[in-house]
Amino acid sequence: MNLPKPISRRGQFFLLSLIPLYFIAAAFFFQTPSDILSGLVRILQEPDFLITDYFVVGGVGAAFFNAGLLSLFSVALVYFLGMEMDGHTITSVCLMFGFSLFGKNILNIWALLAGVWLYAKYHRTPFSRYVYVGLYSTCLSPIITQITQIPQLSVFPVPIRFLLAIAAGVAIGFVIPPLSTHVHYAHKGYSLYNVGFSCGIIATIVVSLFRSFNIEMEQRLIWHTGMRVRFLALLSVLFVLMAAGALLFGGRSILKEYRLLLRLPGLGGTDFLRDSTRCATVFNMAVNGLFAVVLVFLVGGELNGPVIGSIFTIIGFSATGKHLRNIFPIMLGVYLASLIKHWNLCDPSPMLAFLLSTTLAPIAGEFGIFCGVLAGFLHSSVVLNTGILYGGMNLYNNGFAGGLIAVFMIPIIQSIRSRKARAKENLSL
Repeated sequence: MNLPKPISRRGQFFLLSLIPLYFIAAAFFFQTPSDILSGLVRILQEPDFLITDYFVVGGVGAAFFNAGLLSLFSVALVYFLGMEMDGHTITSVCLMFGFSLFGKNILNIWALLAGVWLYAKYHRTPFSRYVYVGLYSTCLSPIITQITQIPQLSVFPVPIRFLLAIAAGVAIGFVIPPLSTHVHYAHKGYSLYNVGFSCGIIATIVVSLFRSFNIEMEQRLIWHTGMRVRFLALLSVLFVLMAAGALLFGGRSILKEYRLLLRLPGLGGTDFLRDSTRCATVFNMAVNGLFAVVLVFLVGGELNGPVIGSIFTIIGFSATGKHLRNIFPIMLGVYLASLIKHWNLCDPSPMLAFLLSTTLAPIAGEFGIFCGVLAGFLHSSVVLNTGILYGGMNLYNNGFAGGLIAVFMIPIIQSIRSRKARAKENLSL
């Protein structure tokens, strides 16, 4: 934030820690400490592939406490690696918080992180180079939990099953960094959930291996309902406080800075802390958060673990690419699709697609509203079918679907926009 005296590095990380601390404090208003503890135990024991709402499994307090702890760990990891705060720090922490409400827990993320760390050691590079990829890679954490509960492995004692799960997680984590780098060239940054795209490929391969040994993934839908107003108030207070803090410390110039931020297309690799200002970035996060939560409430959607997690994905990427001008057309495309397709927008999977389709925000930011609406429209169909490939084992399902849409649309859009492309590049477009 733009204070007369710049905030120290420690102060910046402390301010980011206030978000998970806010929800850890809120946890004790929903459950007693003993209930939170027992809820955490149930969360650790339960399969957590899509869609598993920890609000139902362990209780609201336990879910917030789990998410808060993992988010604080993410903040501490980046801090003690000696890294500076940037937009990707905010994004990774918010994603860790959001998906720790429906899939990640304090037990199933470590093997994947260890695999990424091992990859850095193998290439003799600092782990800090891959730490964000490591944090994002935990979207495959349901695979770790699932391996410990495969019926065919029940003949082995629990320690052996844990060792098998850890070995699989380390192996998966090891291959994520090079694959994530490679797939970025396919969609050229027009899908923001790049690791989600690469992890979708990995999950497809892993689940295909499971199925070849007659190990099937059961379908799951655990979806909390009935507390919309309470969660609306909880989230609105946080976002209003964020906006007020940004306005207080940013001064009169913040609205001008925010308008300039809205002009950025938001391609993958964008960092609003670098390309704009800290106060404008926090203000953008608050505005997008309020927009998303109010929109969900107005269309009649539930506010629960998966939906709040999806809202926090929007907030996180509001530091690295998303703003109102490029997310609204994508969401509008999903909404329009709901009017003519056979599903209802407030159904669980469509509601998550409504929010998480904003991975395609750069398409709207770069090519305009029409392309954005079309991207959202197509995404709403693709994302409802990609989960079949990997049985919900990739928590970033919209990242995989968004990558496919970007790979499909971008060359077509670019070839139409550039009539000279065929002659200039001597390619068959």
